[in-house]
Amino acid sequence: MTETLFGYECSPWELRWRGLDVDALQRTESAFALSNGHIGLRGTLEEAEPRGLPGTYLNGFYEQHELPYAEGGYGYPEEGQTVVNVTDGKILRLLVEDEPLDMRYGTALEHDRVLDFRSGTLTRSTEWSSPTGRRVRVKTERLVSFTQRAIAAIRYEVEPLDEDLQLVVQSDLLANEPIESETRDPRVAAALDTPLVSQFNRAANYQAVLVHQTRNSGLRMAAAMDHKIEVDDGIRTRIHSEDDLARLTVAVDVPKGGRLRITKFLAYGWSAQRSVPALRAQVEAALAGARQTGWKGLITEQRQYLDDFWATSDIEIDGDPELQQAVRFALFHLLQAGARGEQRAIAGKGLTGPGYDGHAFWDTETFVLPVLTYTIPDAARDALSWRHSTMDKARERATQLGLHGAAFPWRSITGAECSAYWPAGTAAFHVSADIADAVQRYVNATEDEDFERGCGAELLVETARLWASLGHYDRHGHFRIDGVTGPDEYSAVADNNVYTNLMARRNLIAAAQVCEKYPDARQQFEVDVAELDSWRSAADAMFLPYNQELGVHPQSEGFLEHDEWDYKGTGPAFYPLLLNYPYFDLYRKQVVKQADLVLALHLCGDSFSPEEKARDFAYYEARTVRDSSLSAGTQAVIAAEVGHLDLAYDYLAEAALTDLQDVHNNVRNGLHMASLAGAWQGTVAGFGGLRDHGGQLSFAPRLPRQLGGITFRLAFRGTRFQVSIRPGEATYHVLEGDPLELVHHGERFTVTTDPVTLPIADVDAGTPPVQPYGRAPQRRDSSKLRQFVSPEA
Repeated sequence: MTETLFGYECSPWELRWRGLDVDALQRTESAFALSNGHIGLRGTLEEAEPRGLPGTYLNGFYEQHELPYAEGGYGYPEEGQTVVNVTDGKILRLLVEDEPLDMRYGTALEHDRVLDFRSGTLTRSTEWSSPTGRRVRVKTERLVSFTQRAIAAIRYEVEPLDEDLQLVVQSDLLANEPIESETRDPRVAAALDTPLVSQFNRAANYQAVLVHQTRNSGLRMAAAMDHKIEVDDGIRTRIHSEDDLARLTVAVDVPKGGRLRITKFLAYGWSAQRSVPALRAQVEAALAGARQTGWKGLITEQRQYLDDFWATSDIEIDGDPELQQAVRFALFHLLQAGARGEQRAIAGKGLTGPGYDGHAFWDTETFVLPVLTYTIPDAARDALSWRHSTMDKARERATQLGLHGAAFPWRSITGAECSAYWPAGTAAFHVSADIADAVQRYVNATEDEDFERGCGAELLVETARLWASLGHYDRHGHFRIDGVTGPDEYSAVADNNVYTNLMARRNLIAAAQVCEKYPDARQQFEVDVAELDSWRSAADAMFLPYNQELGVHPQSEGFLEHDEWDYKGTGPAFYPLLLNYPYFDLYRKQVVKQADLVLALHLCGDSFSPEEKARDFAYYEARTVRDSSLSAGTQAVIAAEVGHLDLAYDYLAEAALTDLQDVHNNVRNGLHMASLAGAWQGTVAGFGGLRDHGGQLSFAPRLPRQLGGITFRLAFRGTRFQVSIRPGEATYHVLEGDPLELVHHGERFTVTTDPVTLPIADVDAGTPPVQPYGRAPQRRDSSKLRQFVSPEA
């Protein structure tokens, strides 16, 4: 008997689900999604039904629609963007002696699916008995290639178990797949109802191609398939195509013990400008390359790519097998989201589902890019290059708002603002400082001067100009930034949000520094001495409210004077609060949706004393309800820093298991990339104590009593190194590259290929803080932790 929880078995390098639970398909399809940052395939069954939510996505490919407003207003965005479910190439239907293999009928004697984090494949093994008792074994394996960006492939194998059988396989490309939309907005539903218009179809031999264009956004995409068929006896095939369907039908008599094996190669491409012939040529050429490489070659390339990734990024956790699996699951999906995005956005759900309409948020720069920066920095560079490519739209938005510089959007696919709710959208100006912060972190970690001089400098300069025009000096000489929304969306349009002001100050200083470092960039962006001085002056005079009586920082000016929320009078069924209470009530109470001031303690920790951090953390712990999946990872980081290690351990587990346990009951629409990143943040920045203030990498490791050890690997300035935390000590050593100057609990040292072991002092943090009634994280009970199971169990 294997041990499972939420259907998944506990294993260090894979995610396995045995048996079929039709009601769970929507969430397993998200967890089993495969992607390379360009193509995303949800983990639907090859037979296409039963299914939860089908999905095939191309990064940046969207349809547009009008945004709904009960009452319009100046500066409101007019058009929304929604990710499109494009042509589905995953479909391989099987008929066994004229009976379709459908897991809802007949009997599934065995059925399991495995997502392998080391091979980058999704495998499936099913033993099925048809309603008339004919048994077959079906084995499939699929991948989305990290090395050949346009390619996905599926190997499909069928074996008769008791008798000779006639098998028929239908391999499809299907466009405008019918989907029941959950949106309540008729504009969005209309945009997603058959969004693709056929422009070309062709089928010959074993190959087919379909080209479509979106009705409104005018984007064009092509999908193509080719096949390699292996069978012991003769086959009969037919291929045809029409506007929205291309189908290869393979019929064959297979003897007992024989096999039918089909390898299906898929290629995808899209463009806003390229013609039908050009896109067709592109995908056909990609197919030719994949056929040349072959299935075994694709598998080998995939494994080699992942071997290199894990050599830089792996995290080992001793003492909590479930957490170990969850952290590697998180890292694998973060890699899939960003590996081959190549100057496209990393969406809030990656390419695992249609949640958030496929939009990218500030989550990318603040939560996901730190992970990529220290593991696969080229992917971080690509994501920042995408932001830079949207600079014209950000400038236009700032001008529309009466501001200078660049105002980057709250949510978008193309770079144009798509949020119809301006208090949580337009007013959340901190996104521009979040981008600037990600630029600085990337440059510090890579010393990429080409990027810094070009894209990086322009991003820093234009965001600094935004803050200089958005803020103003009061009669006391303070530089104020009023009427903004910080990370906490339960406190909108507030004055002097501490997180925003600190991040803006850092942005202004960085812009001045990059202009001094690169006079040619300063000249290119027309920054004169007066403007440089104005940035420094604003940074020096930045207002940071502080309450002397309570000894804490108000999240925003006046926040501490708000009434308290009635937590004890709020039952579990009334969370999340935004779905059960009016925003106006939330806005005037001391209730926090997600880490805000506490996020400032993390990212701008050099602006607070240790005593301030401890007091601030305790104060906001009692008011943070975690109605956002973004929060637990950050709370884990600061809980670890101030010494509440049990609490940090609980928060780390919540972040890491958010999707595997469907904590927020919305995994059906895709995984939460920022929460997955929170698993890395809670481990590496929390218990590892990683900080990178001012370009100096430092660590303050601490180990919770529940774990026997944590080991993680990072890349910094071309050097790969490892940190291993054990009770009472931490060991650092370089795996590849030059020595590094690091800081351990305030002491500077040099790490080389010879391991350096340094002590960790015990910490007494005092009484743990309390959380709002009923909102404490679920406690990790070491006596109930699941153990690993063997694949053969």
